Amino acid sequence: LVLELNQVIIPTYGTVPDQQNLHSPEWVDFEDKTDSLFFKDGQRRIDFVLVYEDESKKMTHKRSDRKKQKRKRQVYESNLINNGLHLEATRSVLDEKLIFVKVHAPWEVLCTYAEVMHIKLPLQHNDLKTRDSAFNWFSRFFRVDENIIKPEQEFFTAPFQKEHLSNFYIQDKDTFFNPATRSRIVHFILSRVEYATKNNVKKFGINKLLDTGIYKAAFPLHDSSFRHPSTDPKCPSERYLLYREWAHPKNIFKLQPLDFIRKYYGEKIGIYFAWLGFYTNMLTVAAVVGVGCFLYGCLTRDNCTWSQEVCDPNIGGNIIMCPQCDKVCTYWNLTITCESSKKLCIFDSFGTLVFAVFMGIWVTFFLEFWKRRQAELEYEWDTVEFLEQEEQVRPEYEARCTHVVMNEITQQEEHVPYTACGKCVRMTFCTSAIFFWILLIIASVVGIIVYRLSVFLVFSAKLSQHISGTEAIRKYLTPQTATSVTASLISFVVIMILNIIYEKVAILITDFELPRTQTDYENSLTTKMFLFQFVNYYSSCFYIAFFKGKFVGHPGSPVYWLGKYRNEECDPGGCLLELTTQLAIIVGGKAIWNNIQEVLLPLVKNLIGRYSAAARSEKVVARWEHDYHLLPIGKLGLFYEYLEMVIQFGFVTLFVASFPLAPLLALINNMLEIRLDAWKLTTQFRRMVPQKAQDIGAWQPILQGIAILAVVTNAMIIAFTSDMIPRLVYYWSFSVPPYGSHSSHTMKGYINSTLSVFNISDFKNASKPFSPWFGNQTTCRQVYRDLRYPPGHQHQYEHNIYYWHVIAAKLAFIIVLEHVIYFVKFIISYIIPDVSQKTKSKVKREKYLTQKLLHENDLKGVKKNMGKIADKIMQGADSTFRPKDE
Repeated sequence: LVLELNQVIIPTYGTVPDQQNLHSPEWVDFEDKTDSLFFKDGQRRIDFVLVYEDESKKMTHKRSDRKKQKRKRQVYESNLINNGLHLEATRSVLDEKLIFVKVHAPWEVLCTYAEVMHIKLPLQHNDLKTRDSAFNWFSRFFRVDENIIKPEQEFFTAPFQKEHLSNFYIQDKDTFFNPATRSRIVHFILSRVEYATKNNVKKFGINKLLDTGIYKAAFPLHDSSFRHPSTDPKCPSERYLLYREWAHPKNIFKLQPLDFIRKYYGEKIGIYFAWLGFYTNMLTVAAVVGVGCFLYGCLTRDNCTWSQEVCDPNIGGNIIMCPQCDKVCTYWNLTITCESSKKLCIFDSFGTLVFAVFMGIWVTFFLEFWKRRQAELEYEWDTVEFLEQEEQVRPEYEARCTHVVMNEITQQEEHVPYTACGKCVRMTFCTSAIFFWILLIIASVVGIIVYRLSVFLVFSAKLSQHISGTEAIRKYLTPQTATSVTASLISFVVIMILNIIYEKVAILITDFELPRTQTDYENSLTTKMFLFQFVNYYSSCFYIAFFKGKFVGHPGSPVYWLGKYRNEECDPGGCLLELTTQLAIIVGGKAIWNNIQEVLLPLVKNLIGRYSAAARSEKVVARWEHDYHLLPIGKLGLFYEYLEMVIQFGFVTLFVASFPLAPLLALINNMLEIRLDAWKLTTQFRRMVPQKAQDIGAWQPILQGIAILAVVTNAMIIAFTSDMIPRLVYYWSFSVPPYGSHSSHTMKGYINSTLSVFNISDFKNASKPFSPWFGNQTTCRQVYRDLRYPPGHQHQYEHNIYYWHVIAAKLAFIIVLEHVIYFVKFIISYIIPDVSQKTKSKVKREKYLTQKLLHENDLKGVKKNMGKIADKIMQGADSTFRPKDE
């Protein structure tokens, strides 16, 4: 491809040494046509705009530097003109230092590059009969009015070829290439035209010129203001329609006009909003079931026997618990945890199990149906063969291609940026860097754990003294609750700070890798960023769910962290409620923080930019100057939007067993997110360069990995974090003989039989509390359910038979639940095909037409010409061998 570009596409690929031979743009004055998208002649459409600051008016650089910058820009613009582009320059109305260079691609240039880029264009109308969906009558209430945004016509398409121009569906040359395609072609040219040569190395591309400050901006134009339609009848005002029918908050319950979005912004943005809308619709089902399970927990809370025993003054009131830390902590009464036990009954119920199983199946339906929807969009938006035919090499990669290697397939020499050994060195370095930074995240998590352990001692010693006079506060503000909430808040702040650092680290590592295409670049960056974010966001949740309170020993022999801090213990009901608190703080805080970043920051920046130009309201400003004062979208585009949603998807699926309201919160957030992202794109940012995208890229396997991991994590949360399995074992086995004394299965006596007994005389001096013992009792109860033999037993403080029954039940539960869900997931994946029959028919029909119109017609022409040649040959042969007397 590079060779083809050098020889055919860019015949003047090189610097022009003579100043007099440089071509320069036409200079024109602005004629107060604020909505015009055309050159001064009103015929040539503006496909791209370049902005630079007049070098003669710059005061921040040396004179020699300004001359070099001006020379590079002049050479670059001259080479653009040599490549067939038309340039027109206009000085800014508001700032005389700014120059706007408008770029137009004529018909011949568009046709040439459309063939090089393998852009698929219409052949003929789609003539396949389509059946209306059974739900059309319902969905039409939520669709955009077709009289306002007309449905896009369906065409069969094929990669453009100039020699078959007559076979393509061309009604008007001015509209055959839509504005998005025109901008993409011009950006392709801008990214590959040279501006200098240094040490026999060619320097080229608009990206480098932007990075060095030679140009201040480069962007395609919006076609109108978002507040009102364009006054120019040639402008379709699609931006205004998108704002009114898509981005406006009144459309929060309407379906998105995806084809119209794709037409205006390109396939890459279109596929993001298609995925986000599909995910949000699927969340509706999960939210309904989650709310149902939550309501079930609320309704059955009063029937929770073990919670009633905790709150009963005759049961929980007579149970004295052992201190939760060494020396400074004191003995306490079980009834203090009455309120938390009632809350725990809501989340730790049978509905939790049902919802966990449901979500394991739901996520499979979501991924399988999204594959079908994605396949439909791939065909409708002409991206089926995009990766194989159309995607071009990144200019940054091309610029480093200095090594020559032999291609095994073509058996021809090609240029690559590094040798096989150099590639191994780069991969080794990048992998090591990734592991180093992940270990740094884990170190921050360890720091939070140390904080929890040390602060718990302080709260245990001080908190009860300060609030001893207020019994109502004492019920809720326990040392454990205070430690949990403050640690969660600190963890959230640390997560946000680390996100800023790891974003820059991931970009640096990916730039060093030097991926070949933009898709490779984004996929590589996606993998790194998700690894960082996964560890950053989820590590604290994994700690609370699977490690906290699991390795604590018993009061006579506690386990210490780092040899100094006694390991944390869970409440008598387990750590499930604390996990719910952690999730609520992180998910809620993350949503608020992201909305501030995504909405307020662009809005404030644009407001500052508007008010800084004092004369703006008094002068008529052109469309290109309006757009220049908007914010650039950034090199990574919608990468952070995907990342935000995938992290949310992880919270919704990985830990949903502890928080059934997570899908509802995600649904509400996403309904707002769609409109906020749409509002941001249409009002606050410059128009993105339209880009092709076949699918959601590396996010697809990441979602599948999360779906698989979610089954394991939810099964383990129910087994090890919640108290469901110990309760079931007690109900079915230990409440009745031979282990229990009740005549029938019951939950009565559960609390008394599961809190292990400890003799206070067995405390070691290092952990013996300072506070004196009260009453005549000589024992206290273990906070956590470790299920050990009581003092005086021949195996005192060792695990009893109940413990081993519970362990066996937990392991059996995990194995059975995982296998059942995975089996159902496999059946669902097998039954639902990735590509619908309707889409398969369209693809086959398109291939048939392409073969017929573009290839068989050529063969017929060849046969016809060969037939004429054969007739002439035969006529010549007859005259040669004919007898002379004839």
